[in-house]
Amino acid sequence: MGLAFGGWVAEAGRTEARDREDPPVSSAILSVVAGERVPNPVRTTPSTNPANTADVVGTIGVAGPEVFVQAARAARDAQAGWAALPAPQRGQVIANVGRLMTANKERLAALVTREIGKPAAEALGEVQEIIDTCDFFLGEGRRLYGQTVPSEMPDKQLFTFRRPVGAVAVISAGNFPVAVPSWYIVPALLCGNTVVWKPAEYSSVCSDAFYQIFAHAGVPAGVLNVVYADGPDTFAGLEQSLAAGLIDKVGFTGSSEVGTRIGELCGRYLQTPCLELGGKNPMVITENADLDLAVEGALFSGFGTAGQRCTSLGTVIVHESVHDEFVSRFGAAVAAAAMGDPTQDVLFGPLLDEKFAAGFEKSLGWIAAHHQVIGTTGRVTEENPRAGFVGDPAAGLFYHPVIVDGVRADDELFLNETFGPIVGITTYGTLDEAIALGNRPGYGLSSSIYTTDPQQAFKFAEGISAGMVSVNNSTSGAEAHLPFGGNGKSGNGSRQSGIWVLDQFTRWQSLNWDYSGKLQKAQLDTVTVEADHSYLLP
Repeated sequence: MGLAFGGWVAEAGRTEARDREDPPVSSAILSVVAGERVPNPVRTTPSTNPANTADVVGTIGVAGPEVFVQAARAARDAQAGWAALPAPQRGQVIANVGRLMTANKERLAALVTREIGKPAAEALGEVQEIIDTCDFFLGEGRRLYGQTVPSEMPDKQLFTFRRPVGAVAVISAGNFPVAVPSWYIVPALLCGNTVVWKPAEYSSVCSDAFYQIFAHAGVPAGVLNVVYADGPDTFAGLEQSLAAGLIDKVGFTGSSEVGTRIGELCGRYLQTPCLELGGKNPMVITENADLDLAVEGALFSGFGTAGQRCTSLGTVIVHESVHDEFVSRFGAAVAAAAMGDPTQDVLFGPLLDEKFAAGFEKSLGWIAAHHQVIGTTGRVTEENPRAGFVGDPAAGLFYHPVIVDGVRADDELFLNETFGPIVGITTYGTLDEAIALGNRPGYGLSSSIYTTDPQQAFKFAEGISAGMVSVNNSTSGAEAHLPFGGNGKSGNGSRQSGIWVLDQFTRWQSLNWDYSGKLQKAQLDTVTVEADHSYLLP
Protein backbone atom coordinates (compact mmCIF):
# COMPACT_ATOMS: atom_id res chain seq x y z
CA MET A 1 0.00 0.00 0.00
CA GLY A 2 1.46 3.35 -0.99
CA LEU A 3 1.24 6.38 1.28
CA ALA A 4 1.87 9.87 -0.03
CA PHE A 5 3.97 11.48 2.70
CA GLY A 6 5.54 14.85 1.98
CA GLY A 7 8.90 15.56 3.62
CA TRP A 8 11.91 17.76 4.16
CA VAL A 9 15.64 17.15 4.02
CA ALA A 10 17.94 19.02 6.41
CA GLU A 11 21.22 20.03 4.78
CA ALA A 12 23.83 22.42 6.19
CA GLY A 13 21.36 24.41 8.24
CA ARG A 14 18.63 24.69 5.61
CA THR A 15 15.65 22.61 4.60
CA GLU A 16 14.91 21.49 1.12
CA ALA A 17 11.73 19.83 -0.14
CA ARG A 18 12.24 16.36 -1.53
CA ASP A 19 9.77 14.44 -3.68
CA ARG A 20 9.89 10.68 -3.49
CA GLU A 21 7.88 8.09 -5.31
CA ASP A 22 6.11 5.68 -3.03
CA PRO A 23 5.75 2.08 -4.18
CA PRO A 24 2.63 1.56 -6.33
CA VAL A 25 -0.26 -0.01 -4.46
CA SER A 26 0.00 -3.17 -6.55
CA SER A 27 3.76 -3.71 -6.09
CA ALA A 28 5.49 -5.63 -3.35
CA ILE A 29 7.10 -3.69 -0.51
CA LEU A 30 10.83 -4.33 -0.75
CA SER A 31 13.76 -3.97 1.61
CA VAL A 32 15.69 -0.69 1.54
CA VAL A 33 19.50 -0.69 1.56
CA ALA A 34 21.47 2.55 1.17
CA GLY A 35 18.30 4.33 0.06
CA GLU A 36 17.47 1.88 -2.74
CA ARG A 37 14.83 -0.82 -2.92
CA VAL A 38 16.35 -4.30 -3.17
CA PRO A 39 14.80 -6.24 -6.09
CA ASN A 40 14.30 -9.98 -6.53
CA PRO A 41 12.95 -11.08 -3.13
CA VAL A 42 13.19 -14.77 -2.30
CA ARG A 43 9.41 -14.84 -2.01
CA THR A 44 6.42 -12.59 -1.52
CA THR A 45 3.83 -12.85 1.23
CA PRO A 46 0.58 -10.99 1.82
CA SER A 47 -0.04 -8.94 4.93
CA THR A 48 -3.73 -9.23 5.78
CA ASN A 49 -6.08 -7.36 8.07
CA PRO A 50 -6.69 -9.61 11.12
CA ALA A 51 -10.13 -8.07 11.62
CA ASN A 52 -11.01 -8.95 8.01
CA THR A 53 -8.63 -11.59 6.70
CA ALA A 54 -9.95 -11.19 3.16
CA ASP A 55 -8.50 -7.67 3.12
CA VAL A 56 -4.90 -7.78 1.82
CA VAL A 57 -3.20 -4.66 3.18
CA GLY A 58 -0.03 -5.15 1.15
CA THR A 59 2.38 -7.65 -0.34
CA ILE A 60 5.82 -7.99 1.21
CA GLY A 61 8.95 -8.96 -0.70
CA VAL A 62 10.83 -11.18 1.73
CA ALA A 63 14.63 -10.99 1.56
CA GLY A 64 17.30 -13.57 2.31
CA PRO A 65 20.17 -13.30 4.81
CA GLU A 66 22.48 -11.76 2.23
CA VAL A 67 20.30 -8.63 2.14
CA PHE A 68 20.66 -8.25 5.90
CA VAL A 69 24.44 -8.38 5.44
CA GLN A 70 24.24 -5.81 2.62
CA ALA A 71 22.22 -3.54 4.87
CA ALA A 72 24.73 -3.95 7.70
CA ARG A 73 27.57 -3.04 5.33
CA ALA A 74 25.65 0.02 4.11
CA ALA A 75 25.06 1.09 7.69
CA ARG A 76 28.75 0.60 8.47
CA ASP A 77 29.78 2.69 5.45
CA ALA A 78 27.38 5.53 6.33
CA GLN A 79 28.12 5.68 10.05
CA ALA A 80 31.20 7.92 10.12
CA GLY A 81 29.57 10.56 7.95
CA TRP A 82 26.39 10.57 10.03
CA ALA A 83 28.33 10.78 13.29
CA ALA A 84 30.30 13.72 11.88
CA LEU A 85 27.08 15.72 11.60
CA PRO A 86 26.94 17.77 14.82
CA ALA A 87 24.57 16.31 17.39
CA PRO A 88 22.29 19.40 17.45
CA GLN A 89 21.78 18.97 13.69
CA ARG A 90 20.98 15.29 14.18
CA GLY A 91 18.48 16.50 16.75
CA GLN A 92 16.94 18.71 14.07
CA VAL A 93 16.40 15.65 11.90
CA ILE A 94 14.61 13.99 14.83
CA ALA A 95 12.51 17.16 15.16
CA ASN A 96 11.62 16.81 11.47
CA VAL A 97 10.51 13.22 12.11
CA GLY A 98 8.29 14.41 14.95
CA ARG A 99 6.68 17.07 12.78
CA LEU A 100 5.97 14.62 9.98
CA MET A 101 4.59 12.07 12.44
CA THR A 102 2.25 14.77 13.74
CA ALA A 103 1.15 15.69 10.22
CA ASN A 104 0.52 12.03 9.38
CA LYS A 105 -0.79 10.88 12.75
CA GLU A 106 -4.27 9.90 11.59
CA ARG A 107 -3.02 8.23 8.40
CA LEU A 108 -0.40 6.14 10.15
CA ALA A 109 -2.76 5.22 12.98
CA ALA A 110 -5.39 4.09 10.48
CA LEU A 111 -2.81 1.86 8.84
CA VAL A 112 -1.84 0.37 12.22
CA THR A 113 -5.50 -0.40 12.87
CA ARG A 114 -5.94 -1.99 9.47
CA GLU A 115 -2.78 -4.11 9.46
CA ILE A 116 -2.63 -5.40 13.05
CA GLY A 117 -6.19 -4.82 14.30
CA LYS A 118 -5.32 -2.37 17.07
CA PRO A 119 -8.34 -0.26 18.11
CA ALA A 120 -8.29 3.19 16.57
CA ALA A 121 -7.87 5.07 19.86
CA GLU A 122 -4.89 2.91 20.85
CA ALA A 123 -3.37 3.27 17.39
CA LEU A 124 -3.52 7.05 17.70
CA GLY A 125 -1.86 6.73 21.09
CA GLU A 126 0.88 4.61 19.56
CA VAL A 127 1.72 7.26 16.98
CA GLN A 128 1.61 9.89 19.72
CA GLU A 129 4.26 7.89 21.56
CA ILE A 130 6.59 8.33 18.56
CA ILE A 131 5.91 12.06 18.63
CA ASP A 132 6.60 12.19 22.38
CA THR A 133 9.84 10.25 21.88
CA CYS A 134 10.94 12.68 19.17
CA ASP A 135 10.00 15.66 21.36
CA PHE A 136 12.20 14.29 24.13
CA PHE A 137 15.23 13.39 22.02
CA LEU A 138 15.36 16.40 19.72
CA GLY A 139 16.75 18.35 22.69
CA GLU A 140 19.18 15.60 23.65
CA GLY A 141 21.20 16.59 20.60
CA ARG A 142 22.24 19.61 22.66
CA ARG A 143 22.62 17.60 25.86
CA LEU A 144 24.84 14.64 25.01
CA TYR A 145 26.86 15.76 27.97
CA GLY A 146 30.22 14.46 29.08
CA GLN A 147 32.05 15.61 32.19
CA THR A 148 35.08 17.65 33.13
CA VAL A 149 36.76 15.76 35.97
CA PRO A 150 39.45 17.18 38.32
CA SER A 151 42.83 15.50 38.09
CA GLU A 152 44.93 14.47 41.06
CA MET A 153 47.93 16.16 39.41
CA PRO A 154 48.59 19.77 38.36
CA ASP A 155 48.48 20.95 34.77
CA LYS A 156 46.31 18.05 33.71
CA GLN A 157 42.64 17.90 32.71
CA LEU A 158 40.32 14.91 32.55
CA PHE A 159 37.23 14.62 30.33
CA THR A 160 34.57 12.07 29.43
CA PHE A 161 32.70 11.91 26.13
CA ARG A 162 29.75 9.90 24.81
CA ARG A 163 30.68 8.24 21.52
CA PRO A 164 28.26 6.36 19.21
CA VAL A 165 28.55 2.59 19.27
CA GLY A 166 28.47 2.34 15.44
CA ALA A 167 26.06 0.28 13.35
CA VAL A 168 23.00 -0.99 15.21
CA ALA A 169 20.68 -3.88 14.30
CA VAL A 170 17.10 -3.47 15.53
CA ILE A 171 14.69 -6.41 15.39
CA SER A 172 11.18 -5.52 16.52
CA ALA A 173 7.82 -7.20 17.06
CA GLY A 174 4.57 -6.16 15.43
CA ASN A 175 2.22 -5.65 18.37
CA PHE A 176 3.54 -2.08 18.59
CA PRO A 177 4.70 -1.81 14.98
CA VAL A 178 5.73 1.86 15.02
CA ALA A 179 6.04 2.97 18.66
CA VAL A 180 8.53 0.37 19.89
CA PRO A 181 10.86 0.73 16.87
CA SER A 182 11.03 4.45 17.61
CA TRP A 183 12.33 3.65 21.12
CA TYR A 184 15.42 2.17 19.44
CA ILE A 185 15.76 4.08 16.20
CA VAL A 186 15.24 7.65 17.43
CA PRO A 187 17.90 7.61 20.17
CA ALA A 188 20.25 5.44 18.09
CA LEU A 189 20.22 7.98 15.24
CA LEU A 190 20.42 10.94 17.61
CA CYS A 191 23.58 9.49 19.17
CA GLY A 192 25.29 9.18 15.78
CA ASN A 193 24.66 5.52 15.01
CA THR A 194 23.28 4.00 11.83
CA VAL A 195 20.57 1.34 11.83
CA VAL A 196 19.53 -1.89 10.17
CA TRP A 197 15.88 -2.46 11.09
CA LYS A 198 14.10 -5.80 10.69
CA PRO A 199 10.39 -5.35 11.49
CA ALA A 200 7.80 -8.11 11.86
CA GLU A 201 6.49 -9.51 8.59
CA TYR A 202 2.85 -9.17 9.62
CA SER A 203 3.23 -5.41 10.20
CA SER A 204 5.54 -4.58 7.30
CA VAL A 205 3.18 -2.14 5.58
CA CYS A 206 3.17 0.00 8.74
CA SER A 207 6.95 -0.37 8.86
CA ASP A 208 7.35 0.90 5.32
CA ALA A 209 5.22 3.96 6.10
CA PHE A 210 7.38 4.55 9.20
CA TYR A 211 10.52 4.34 7.05
CA GLN A 212 9.12 6.77 4.46
CA ILE A 213 8.55 9.39 7.16
CA PHE A 214 12.14 9.07 8.38
CA ALA A 215 13.50 9.25 4.83
CA HIS A 216 11.48 12.38 4.08
CA ALA A 217 12.58 13.93 7.37
CA GLY A 218 16.19 14.10 6.20
CA VAL A 219 17.71 10.80 7.30
CA PRO A 220 20.38 10.16 4.63
CA ALA A 221 20.60 7.02 2.52
CA GLY A 222 22.32 4.21 4.38
CA VAL A 223 21.69 5.68 7.82
CA LEU A 224 18.38 3.80 8.21
CA ASN A 225 18.08 0.54 6.28
CA VAL A 226 15.05 -1.77 6.40
CA VAL A 227 15.12 -5.52 5.80
CA TYR A 228 11.94 -7.56 5.42
CA ALA A 229 12.88 -11.15 6.24
CA ASP A 230 11.62 -14.12 8.19
CA GLY A 231 13.07 -15.21 11.52
CA PRO A 232 15.60 -17.86 10.40
CA ASP A 233 17.02 -15.69 7.61
CA THR A 234 17.22 -12.70 9.96
CA PHE A 235 19.16 -14.74 12.49
CA ALA A 236 21.49 -16.04 9.78
CA GLY A 237 22.04 -12.53 8.41
CA LEU A 238 22.70 -11.17 11.89
CA GLU A 239 25.14 -13.99 12.62
CA GLN A 240 27.05 -13.31 9.40
CA SER A 241 27.05 -9.54 10.04
CA LEU A 242 28.42 -9.95 13.56
CA ALA A 243 31.09 -12.35 12.31
CA ALA A 244 32.12 -9.82 9.66
CA GLY A 245 32.37 -7.02 12.24
CA LEU A 246 29.58 -5.01 10.62
CA ILE A 247 27.21 -4.72 13.61
CA ASP A 248 28.21 -3.15 16.94
CA LYS A 249 24.94 -3.35 18.87
CA VAL A 250 21.74 -5.36 18.68
CA GLY A 251 18.33 -4.32 19.97
CA PHE A 252 15.60 -6.95 20.10
CA THR A 253 11.96 -6.89 21.16
CA GLY A 254 10.20 -10.25 21.13
CA SER A 255 9.90 -13.56 22.92
CA SER A 256 12.15 -14.66 25.77
CA GLU A 257 13.05 -17.78 23.78
CA VAL A 258 14.38 -15.87 20.78
CA GLY A 259 15.92 -13.22 23.02
CA THR A 260 17.96 -15.93 24.73
CA ARG A 261 19.34 -17.07 21.37
CA ILE A 262 20.21 -13.51 20.37
CA GLY A 263 21.92 -12.96 23.72
CA GLU A 264 24.00 -16.10 23.17
CA LEU A 265 24.92 -14.99 19.64
CA CYS A 266 25.98 -11.51 20.73
CA GLY A 267 27.96 -12.96 23.61
CA ARG A 268 30.26 -14.73 21.14
CA TYR A 269 31.37 -11.27 20.00
CA LEU A 270 31.52 -9.76 23.51
CA GLN A 271 28.48 -7.62 22.81
CA THR A 272 25.62 -6.93 25.20
CA PRO A 273 22.31 -6.63 23.32
CA CYS A 274 19.39 -4.48 24.42
CA LEU A 275 16.67 -7.09 25.06
CA GLU A 276 13.01 -6.29 25.73
CA LEU A 277 11.28 -9.64 26.08
CA GLY A 278 8.09 -11.21 27.38
CA GLY A 279 6.27 -10.76 30.65
CA LYS A 280 3.99 -12.51 33.10
CA ASN A 281 2.96 -9.36 34.85
CA PRO A 282 1.32 -9.58 38.29
CA MET A 283 -1.28 -7.25 39.76
CA VAL A 284 -1.72 -7.41 43.54
CA ILE A 285 -5.10 -6.35 44.94
CA THR A 286 -4.76 -5.69 48.66
CA GLU A 287 -7.45 -5.91 51.31
CA ASN A 288 -7.79 -2.10 51.39
CA ALA A 289 -7.77 -1.49 47.62
CA ASP A 290 -10.32 0.62 45.76
CA LEU A 291 -11.91 -2.34 43.97
CA ASP A 292 -13.63 -0.33 41.26
CA LEU A 293 -10.32 1.31 40.36
CA ALA A 294 -8.58 -2.09 40.45
CA VAL A 295 -11.20 -3.59 38.12
CA GLU A 296 -10.73 -0.72 35.68
CA GLY A 297 -6.97 -1.25 35.69
CA ALA A 298 -7.25 -5.03 35.33
CA LEU A 299 -9.70 -4.70 32.43
CA PHE A 300 -7.43 -2.36 30.48
CA SER A 301 -4.14 -4.15 31.16
CA GLY A 302 -5.57 -7.65 30.82
CA PHE A 303 -7.66 -7.22 27.68
CA GLY A 304 -6.55 -4.00 25.98
CA THR A 305 -4.84 -4.87 22.66
CA ALA A 306 -6.44 -8.31 23.22
CA GLY A 307 -3.83 -9.06 25.86
CA GLN A 308 -1.04 -8.84 23.27
CA ARG A 309 1.28 -6.44 25.05
CA CYS A 310 4.50 -7.47 26.74
CA THR A 311 3.12 -5.53 29.74
CA SER A 312 -0.32 -7.17 29.65
CA LEU A 313 -1.69 -8.40 32.96
CA GLY A 314 -0.90 -12.06 33.50
CA THR A 315 -2.19 -12.93 36.96
CA VAL A 316 -4.29 -11.04 39.49
CA ILE A 317 -3.05 -11.86 42.99
CA VAL A 318 -5.95 -10.80 45.20
CA HIS A 319 -6.21 -10.79 48.97
CA GLU A 320 -8.43 -13.64 50.14
CA SER A 321 -10.72 -11.24 52.05
CA VAL A 322 -11.78 -9.35 48.88
CA HIS A 323 -11.43 -12.18 46.36
CA ASP A 324 -15.11 -12.93 45.85
CA GLU A 325 -16.12 -9.29 45.49
CA PHE A 326 -13.27 -8.51 43.08
CA VAL A 327 -14.01 -11.55 40.91
CA SER A 328 -17.68 -10.62 40.75
CA ARG A 329 -16.97 -7.06 39.66
CA PHE A 330 -14.18 -8.03 37.28
CA GLY A 331 -16.28 -10.72 35.62
CA ALA A 332 -19.13 -8.25 35.09
CA ALA A 333 -16.76 -5.66 33.59
CA VAL A 334 -15.24 -8.15 31.15
CA ALA A 335 -18.68 -9.41 30.10
CA ALA A 336 -19.80 -5.85 29.38
CA ALA A 337 -16.66 -4.77 27.54
CA ALA A 338 -17.03 -3.92 23.85
CA MET A 339 -14.96 -6.02 21.46
CA GLY A 340 -14.89 -6.44 17.72
CA ASP A 341 -14.23 -4.16 14.74
CA PRO A 342 -11.14 -2.11 15.75
CA THR A 343 -12.25 0.87 13.69
CA GLN A 344 -15.13 1.26 16.14
CA ASP A 345 -15.22 2.17 19.85
CA VAL A 346 -14.09 -1.15 21.31
CA LEU A 347 -11.76 -2.22 24.11
CA PHE A 348 -10.03 -4.75 21.89
CA GLY A 349 -10.18 -6.34 18.48
CA PRO A 350 -8.61 -9.43 16.90
CA LEU A 351 -5.41 -11.32 17.52
CA LEU A 352 -2.53 -10.02 15.44
CA ASP A 353 -2.00 -12.90 13.05
CA GLU A 354 -2.75 -16.58 12.49
CA LYS A 355 0.38 -17.67 14.34
CA PHE A 356 -0.69 -15.73 17.42
CA ALA A 357 -4.13 -17.30 17.21
CA ALA A 358 -2.46 -20.72 17.19
CA GLY A 359 -0.31 -19.74 20.16
CA PHE A 360 -3.33 -18.55 22.10
CA GLU A 361 -5.13 -21.81 21.40
CA LYS A 362 -2.18 -23.52 23.10
CA SER A 363 -2.61 -21.24 26.13
CA LEU A 364 -6.28 -22.16 26.36
CA GLY A 365 -5.15 -25.77 26.56
CA TRP A 366 -3.53 -24.96 29.91
CA ILE A 367 -6.93 -24.52 31.54
CA ALA A 368 -7.24 -27.43 33.97
CA ALA A 369 -10.01 -29.21 35.87
CA HIS A 370 -9.29 -27.33 39.11
CA HIS A 371 -9.78 -23.95 37.41
CA GLN A 372 -13.01 -21.97 37.42
CA VAL A 373 -13.54 -20.40 34.00
CA ILE A 374 -15.47 -17.14 33.98
CA GLY A 375 -16.76 -16.38 30.53
CA THR A 376 -16.59 -18.27 27.25
CA THR A 377 -13.42 -19.63 25.70
CA GLY A 378 -12.33 -20.01 22.10
CA ARG A 379 -12.92 -18.18 18.89
CA VAL A 380 -15.97 -15.94 18.51
CA THR A 381 -18.22 -17.54 15.90
CA GLU A 382 -21.89 -17.83 15.06
CA GLU A 383 -21.97 -21.04 17.08
CA ASN A 384 -19.88 -19.54 19.91
CA PRO A 385 -21.17 -15.97 20.01
CA ARG A 386 -20.13 -12.96 22.08
CA ALA A 387 -22.98 -10.78 23.35
CA GLY A 388 -22.75 -7.26 21.93
CA PHE A 389 -19.97 -8.11 19.47
CA VAL A 390 -19.26 -5.15 17.19
CA GLY A 391 -19.03 -6.18 13.53
CA ASP A 392 -18.73 -9.57 11.87
CA PRO A 393 -16.81 -12.11 14.00
CA ALA A 394 -16.47 -14.52 11.09
CA ALA A 395 -14.38 -11.98 9.20
CA GLY A 396 -11.37 -12.01 11.53
CA LEU A 397 -9.31 -13.60 14.30
CA PHE A 398 -11.53 -12.74 17.26
CA TYR A 399 -11.29 -14.64 20.56
CA HIS A 400 -13.42 -14.47 23.67
CA PRO A 401 -11.91 -12.78 26.71
CA VAL A 402 -11.62 -15.26 29.55
CA ILE A 403 -10.90 -15.12 33.28
CA VAL A 404 -9.51 -18.22 34.96
CA ASP A 405 -9.90 -18.29 38.74
CA GLY A 406 -8.12 -20.68 41.06
CA VAL A 407 -4.76 -20.81 39.31
CA ARG A 408 -1.94 -22.35 41.32
CA ALA A 409 1.73 -21.44 41.48
CA ASP A 410 2.81 -24.55 39.56
CA ASP A 411 0.21 -24.24 36.78
CA GLU A 412 1.38 -23.73 33.20
CA LEU A 413 -1.14 -20.91 33.04
CA PHE A 414 0.47 -19.23 36.04
CA LEU A 415 4.08 -19.67 34.92
CA ASN A 416 3.95 -18.82 31.21
CA GLU A 417 3.21 -15.78 29.09
CA THR A 418 -0.10 -16.28 27.26
CA PHE A 419 -0.15 -13.32 24.82
CA GLY A 420 -3.89 -13.17 24.37
CA PRO A 421 -7.14 -12.21 26.12
CA ILE A 422 -6.85 -14.38 29.23
CA VAL A 423 -6.19 -13.40 32.87
CA GLY A 424 -5.57 -15.77 35.77
CA ILE A 425 -6.58 -15.13 39.38
CA THR A 426 -5.09 -16.49 42.57
CA THR A 427 -5.28 -15.48 46.25
CA TYR A 428 -2.85 -14.59 49.01
CA GLY A 429 -2.88 -14.04 52.76
CA THR A 430 0.19 -11.91 53.50
CA LEU A 431 1.97 -9.34 51.36
CA ASP A 432 5.17 -11.39 51.51
CA GLU A 433 3.22 -14.27 49.98
CA ALA A 434 1.86 -11.98 47.25
CA ILE A 435 5.36 -10.75 46.38
CA ALA A 436 6.67 -14.33 46.23
CA LEU A 437 3.81 -15.27 43.90
CA GLY A 438 4.54 -12.26 41.69
CA ASN A 439 8.18 -13.29 41.35
CA ARG A 440 7.48 -17.01 40.92
CA PRO A 441 7.24 -17.18 37.06
CA GLY A 442 10.74 -15.72 36.69
CA TYR A 443 9.79 -12.79 34.48
CA GLY A 444 10.41 -9.25 35.64
CA LEU A 445 8.93 -6.68 33.29
CA SER A 446 5.94 -4.87 34.78
CA SER A 447 3.87 -5.14 37.95
CA SER A 448 1.10 -3.36 39.79
CA ILE A 449 -0.33 -3.05 43.28
CA TYR A 450 -3.66 -1.55 44.31
CA THR A 451 -3.54 -0.30 47.88
CA THR A 452 -4.34 2.70 50.05
CA ASP A 453 -1.44 1.93 52.40
CA PRO A 454 1.89 3.59 51.45
CA GLN A 455 3.86 1.03 53.47
CA GLN A 456 2.38 -1.78 51.39
CA ALA A 457 3.23 0.09 48.18
CA PHE A 458 6.88 0.60 49.11
CA LYS A 459 7.29 -2.92 50.46
CA PHE A 460 5.90 -4.32 47.22
CA ALA A 461 8.21 -2.14 45.11
CA GLU A 462 11.23 -3.27 47.12
CA GLY A 463 10.38 -6.96 46.87
CA ILE A 464 9.07 -7.40 43.36
CA SER A 465 11.63 -8.27 40.66
CA ALA A 466 9.96 -6.20 37.94
CA GLY A 467 11.74 -3.33 36.24
CA MET A 468 8.51 -1.30 36.35
CA VAL A 469 6.04 -0.92 39.21
CA SER A 470 2.68 0.85 39.18
CA VAL A 471 0.75 1.83 42.29
CA ASN A 472 -3.02 2.14 41.78
CA ASN A 473 -2.48 1.93 38.03
CA SER A 474 -2.40 -0.86 35.47
CA THR A 475 0.59 -2.95 34.38
CA SER A 476 0.47 -1.22 30.96
CA GLY A 477 0.99 2.38 29.97
CA ALA A 478 4.65 3.43 29.73
CA GLU A 479 5.49 7.11 29.38
CA ALA A 480 8.10 8.04 26.79
CA HIS A 481 10.56 9.66 29.22
CA LEU A 482 10.82 6.90 31.85
CA PRO A 483 13.10 3.84 31.64
CA PHE A 484 11.36 0.83 30.13
CA GLY A 485 12.66 -2.71 30.48
CA GLY A 486 12.76 -5.84 32.57
CA ASN A 487 14.83 -8.42 34.37
CA GLY A 488 14.98 -12.21 34.44
CA LYS A 489 13.14 -13.77 31.53
CA SER A 490 11.90 -10.29 30.56
CA GLY A 491 15.30 -8.93 29.64
CA ASN A 492 18.93 -8.49 30.59
CA GLY A 493 18.53 -5.31 32.60
CA SER A 494 18.90 -2.98 29.62
CA ARG A 495 16.54 0.00 29.53
CA GLN A 496 14.86 1.92 26.76
CA SER A 497 13.39 5.44 26.73
CA GLY A 498 14.41 8.63 28.48
CA ILE A 499 18.01 9.48 29.24
CA TRP A 500 18.65 5.87 30.31
CA VAL A 501 18.61 4.53 26.76
CA LEU A 502 21.60 6.72 25.87
CA ASP A 503 23.79 4.15 27.61
CA GLN A 504 22.61 1.56 25.06
CA PHE A 505 23.68 3.60 22.06
CA THR A 506 26.80 5.37 23.29
CA ARG A 507 30.07 4.29 24.83
CA TRP A 508 31.93 6.33 27.38
CA GLN A 509 35.37 7.52 26.34
CA SER A 510 37.74 9.04 28.89
CA LEU A 511 40.41 11.54 27.84
CA ASN A 512 43.31 12.80 29.93
CA TRP A 513 45.28 15.82 28.73
CA ASP A 514 48.59 16.53 30.40
CA TYR A 515 50.07 19.92 29.52
CA SER A 516 52.73 19.95 32.23
CA GLY A 517 55.49 19.14 29.76
CA LYS A 518 56.59 16.09 31.70
CA LEU A 519 55.38 12.56 32.33
CA GLN A 520 53.13 12.53 35.39
CA LYS A 521 52.21 9.07 36.62
CA ALA A 522 48.83 8.54 38.28
CA GLN A 523 49.00 7.18 41.84
CA LEU A 524 52.80 7.69 41.85
CA ASP A 525 53.50 11.37 41.18
CA THR A 526 50.80 12.78 43.43
CA VAL A 527 51.18 15.28 46.24
CA THR A 528 50.47 13.99 49.73
CA VAL A 529 49.09 16.47 52.25
CA GLU A 530 50.55 15.66 55.64
CA ALA A 531 48.31 15.47 58.69
CA ASP A 532 48.78 14.64 62.37
CA HIS A 533 46.37 11.72 62.78
CA SER A 534 47.42 11.19 66.40
CA TYR A 535 46.03 14.51 67.59
CA LEU A 536 43.39 14.38 70.34
CA LEU A 537 41.66 17.32 72.00
CA PRO A 538 42.99 18.04 75.48
